[in-house]
Amino acid sequence: MSSEPWTIERICDALGNPALAQRFLGEINRAPAHDLLAVFAKWQSIAQTTRTAVQRGREIAAAEARGEDPPGKWIDGSDRLQQASARIRSRGAA
Repeated sequence: MSSEPWTIERICDALGNPALAQRFLGEINRAPAHDLLAVFAKWQSIAQTTRTAVQRGREIAAAEARGEDPPGKWIDGSDRLQQASARIRSRGAA
């Protein structure tokens, strides 16, 4: 992760999606002066979370490419997911 300060340009880059970057730019451009810092902080947090998730995904992909288990603690939610699916189907949903 970079220690560079967050800027509008850096947030746009970190969002990694042109539509999302446009949404951010729209919000920051329409924000009243007294709300600018709050809007910036909100999108900085979103950008940081996105950047962290992308990095995590790359680490997982690299581990799998090496034939290793993904790093970190993983919880098998298969049973819980199957139970939820059964409940949904029992109510007549697809």
